[in-house]
Amino acid sequence: MSKNRFNDGPGPSNRQLRVGELIRRTLSDVLNRGDIHDPELNRMSITVSEVRATPDLKIATVYCLPLGGGNRPEAIAALKRNKHELRRALGKEMTLKYTPDLRFVIDETFDRMDETRELFARDEVRRDIEDDAPDGDGE
Repeated sequence: MSKNRFNDGPGPSNRQLRVGELIRRTLSDVLNRGDIHDPELNRMSITVSEVRATPDLKIATVYCLPLGGGNRPEAIAALKRNKHELRRALGKEMTLKYTPDLRFVIDETFDRMDETRELFARDEVRRDIEDDAPDGDGE
């Protein structure tokens, strides 16, 4: 029987995490400096929140969000359109054997956090949470 039978397998390796963070910082710098020759992309302020690399480091999924959360389809389209130039910029600044292929995805984390806050703010949920709270009298 496998040790990891109840989860999806081991998490990312330290190397994947280090490379992902290096790509995240480098991409953020490239986008902030406006190094890409696309005026539409340079007009946008895009936050790169996370990068997940595959075990072989050949593909990097970039989780990003335009500032304010608006214009999501336009931001992803601009990033995809400039994927090759972004990869080239990464290759110049990083010392990896292979520059990974970039996949751009909208980061939904902030939306989920807002939904969770709204859920906890509901009267019936707050009432249930308060009913489940320990009284402090040892019972």
